[in-house]
Amino acid sequence: MGELWPVPDVLAYLAGRWRTERSVRDLASGDEGRFDGTTVFDAVTDGGLLSRESGAFTWRGVTRPAERTLRFEPGSAPGTADVRFADGRPFHGLDLSSGHHAADHPCAADLYRGEFTVRDRDHWRTVWRVRGPAKDLLLTTDYARERPGAPDGGPARPQPGRSAGSIGPRGR
Repeated sequence: MGELWPVPDVLAYLAGRWRTERSVRDLASGDEGRFDGTTVFDAVTDGGLLSRESGAFTWRGVTRPAERTLRFEPGSAPGTADVRFADGRPFHGLDLSSGHHAADHPCAADLYRGEFTVRDRDHWRTVWRVRGPAKDLLLTTDYARERPGAPDGGPARPQPGRSAGSIGPRGR
């Protein structure tokens, strides 16, 4: 996996615009999909962030617009966050002080188990495994910070001497 990048303040780290690439694999059927888009973390008045993801999701050869909104609120410990759905329901906690975090989210009969890994100041990844009576999914998402002034607002490049890890299949 390579070296982890500790993050003392998750909200400060996430603030800004990220290129978002996700692979979605249905482990039962073998179907694969892909999301390509952008996630923007904007500050809100309560000290948290509003995360707006938008782009295109391709599944079984059909591409459609896709979007998702989450709230990242200050957590109970300094530098952490409580992640909530747009309607305020709790999703999971997030503490990246070690550069890695694992979280579970039960949803009806399904269990979402997520791992968050920070590769460097401009690259992080989430891997969600979703299991339930009708689901067996693996979602891998790679985020690359977009920098103003980069060609086409493109993603930041890894810092010299720091590994950004492989940016292979993506998912959520």
